[in-house]
Parts: sequence; C-alpha cells; structure tokens
Amino acid sequence: MHKPAHAIEIFLQQGEVYFGERDTRIRTLLGSCVAVTMWHPGLLVGGMCHYMLPKHHGKKRDTLDGRYADEAMELMLREIRRVGTSPGEYQVKLFGGGHMFSAHQAVSKDHVGAKNVEMARVLMKQHGFSSCAEHMGGVGHRNIFFDIWNGHVWVRHQPPVPDKTVTASEDKKKKRALCAQ
Repeated sequence: MHKPAHAIEIFLQQGEVYFGERDTRIRTLLGSCVAVTMWHPGLLVGGMCHYMLPKHHGKKRDTLDGRYADEAMELMLREIRRVGTSPGEYQVKLFGGGHMFSAHQAVSKDHVGAKNVEMARVLMKQHGFSSCAEHMGGVGHRNIFFDIWNGHVWVRHQPPVPDKTVTASEDKKKKRALCAQ
C-alpha cells in the first residue's frame, strides 16, 4: 500500500508510546534507548514504544511510565487488548540500544544500551511476541520510521563521528612532521 494522501506523522519522544491506525507514520530518534514496533497485518494497526531504561526501581506508582521497558510494554499490551487482538498476531521489530560514548570508553555489556536490548528480548519472550527483524546494539544513533499502512520500518543508522578536534600544538607537530619528510 502506498502512502495515504492524508497521512499523519507522529514523532515519538523518549518514554512515549503511540498506537494508531493505517494512516499513520511514527518516527523517533534512538541512542541507547530501544524502540519496539508492532504491526497487525490484517487490521493495519500498530504502534511503537520508545523506552530509556530496562526497569523502574523506585516506589510503585498509580500510572505506568513509558520510560521503562516493562511499563512501556504493558502500555502496548493494553492497546493490543483494546483492539481485540493478541500478541502472536503482530509483526514485531526491535531497534536501538546503541553505545553512545564509544569514543570515550570501551563498549561493554553493562552499558545502558546493552541492558535495554537484553530487556527487550526478555519482554518479547515473556509476553508471547516473536521478533521478525531487529537492528540493535553497536555504536551510534538511529532514526526510525514506521509506516502503519504497510508495516514497513526504515532505519537510518549513524555511527558516531570520530573526534577530530586538534589542538594548536598537535597541528604544529603535524605540519613539522609533513615538512620534515
């Protein structure tokens, strides 16, 4: 299906969840955060969550907070139930969990992005979802575009740009080295 003439575009901020119908494109920007897209091919409905952290460790609250993976997933499940469907009917895709500070520290398995990736996989299994595609981990940020009218998800991955800051003394040393050759 082609882009609808009157498509609406939703930009998802960190901690937000959106579930919509066929005339919707959802987009977001991810670093160490994770986005989960869910699409129902029969009803042409779907949604995306953009969470920042794997779990909330504070006091129990009355409302769910989409900044945390477990609570964002519960918000998505509420929408799935609201439209009378079940998790196994959805095409699920996972994105993000990048290491954002690789220029300044080594990539390890305990950075927040890696923890977010691990939690996404745990939640998929726990709630009966099956992921059909993913682009997770690594370094850099991702732009995500999800078209609910056809279920396509587009990813633009941008690795970090190396720090090319050169001090004046380093610049002089380089010039001297070039001139000496």
